[in-house]
Amino acid sequence: MSNLDDSIGKILLELQKDDPDTFAKLMKKAQEENPELFDDTDIENNNIEEE
Repeated sequence: MSNLDDSIGKILLELQKDDPDTFAKLMKKAQEENPELFDDTDIENNNIEEE
């Protein structure tokens, strides 16, 4: 992961903690505009839960 990816991830984590409503809106819009980025998320989450 690049430094930019790390920085964006940290910003999103802070936003999720500090302003969950805005985070939810942002993620919903991102999923609507780029659904391909979220295709494998459910599969990955299920794999993590099974471990």
